Amino acid sequence: MKTRFAPSPTGYIHIGNVRSAIYPYLLAKQKHGKFILRIEDTDRERYVEGATELIMDTLKWLGLDWDEGPVIGGPNAPYFQTERKSIYHKWAQKLIAEGRAYADPTAPDIINKYRQECTDKKIPFLYRNFRPTDTPEWHEGLPLRFKSDPKPRKWHDVVMGDLSVGSEVQDDIILIKKDGLPTYNFAHIVDDAEMDVTHVIRGAEYLSSVPNYLALYEALGLEVPILVTLPHILGPTGNKKLSKRDGAKSVVDYRDDGVLPETMLNYLACLGWNDGTEQEIYTHDELIERFSLERIQTSGARFDETKLLWLNGQWLRRLVEEQGIAQFYPRTEGFWPDSAKAYDAKYRQKVFAIIYDRLKALSDLRTMTSYFFEDPNIDLKLIIDNKFLKKFSENELVDFLQQSVAKLQGTDWDEKSLQSALNQLLETTTLKPAELFSLIRIALSYAPFSPALNLTLATLGRETSLARLNSTITALANA
Repeated sequence: MKTRFAPSPTGYIHIGNVRSAIYPYLLAKQKHGKFILRIEDTDRERYVEGATELIMDTLKWLGLDWDEGPVIGGPNAPYFQTERKSIYHKWAQKLIAEGRAYADPTAPDIINKYRQECTDKKIPFLYRNFRPTDTPEWHEGLPLRFKSDPKPRKWHDVVMGDLSVGSEVQDDIILIKKDGLPTYNFAHIVDDAEMDVTHVIRGAEYLSSVPNYLALYEALGLEVPILVTLPHILGPTGNKKLSKRDGAKSVVDYRDDGVLPETMLNYLACLGWNDGTEQEIYTHDELIERFSLERIQTSGARFDETKLLWLNGQWLRRLVEEQGIAQFYPRTEGFWPDSAKAYDAKYRQKVFAIIYDRLKALSDLRTMTSYFFEDPNIDLKLIIDNKFLKKFSENELVDFLQQSVAKLQGTDWDEKSLQSALNQLLETTTLKPAELFSLIRIALSYAPFSPALNLTLATLGRETSLARLNSTITALANA
């Protein structure tokens, strides 16, 4: 078995691209076959410098190592289409010799005229109906077109089932452009044959072109590989294909936001596939073991960023608990607030240990931990408008905080002793936990969330904690 991922380096690598890499990778690994990376870089007008490196970096980040392709080479090198021009020309000459391809000298404005004629008559534009009768010998600089032989076509798609079309959708497609480079329609068929690809797994946007591909396979005398069509990934509303206009981000953007590769691989693999169980969290090895083409769904799958972030939180907790804080900690580098740079790794690990179970993405560290590294701005509205505290006057709030400072000053500064002191304060103030603990928590952090209060106090330390409580006392007294 040989599968392939053949992206075009024309920009960022989006969600749909990556899923089209995950499925052939999983299948090849499961069957102990080969997974090929091939760069389809013949569209020079849309080529983006650095996009190839971005593609490879993303695959490596996800753990999708290729067996043949750029950098590592292989028996079918080169793996960049721009370096395989002579191979395409060889196959093109075969079609020319058999009368199945022709040079097309027709000027673009004439082609546009033909197209407009069809539009005016409200009929489909098919170039074969305007095929030139006297064509020159083909040479680089002239487009080379396939001379189609339209007829009904039938084929089987592993996901979509048995499909068929009439002759009306087949046309004289361009095989080689004026610049001598092939179109996708021609190049991928040649490359898949040369590289012994057994399974072609790609998105539903290519489904309408399959009849033309089948005609080419037939004309070239090639066996049709196993065809697998993936359903569209849909936008948040579920009624159209995911696009940039819907706010779709690149995979790199999600990586930079602190989504883990384990999460992204897991989520995208299950976007349009399931193994028939209720399981939601799959490791790399479990996906290889469980994956099957037959379980790919035929309908589109809705991309849900909320679900992605939920899954990322699950993976964060799982990995931290499996590996331990110290081993996982290096993966947090680059996600801390700037103020954390003044503190050593030991202190940051201590902060991470009490906050990780509330994170959805590593980038949350920037907003959820800043008060551990710098004094927060006092915002009394957070106290006065708090649903548990707004019934108390400023004087009452000051009294509660003064009692808290007096109690905590004489307490041993460890998690157990601090919790005991807090419990005693509940008795002496007669407040409910939601009331007293909310007041102290806000005074310490002025943040919408903080970990368990005794852990927050223990991590901040005695001096910082008491200083912040006293600052809030002063602010309330002067309000």
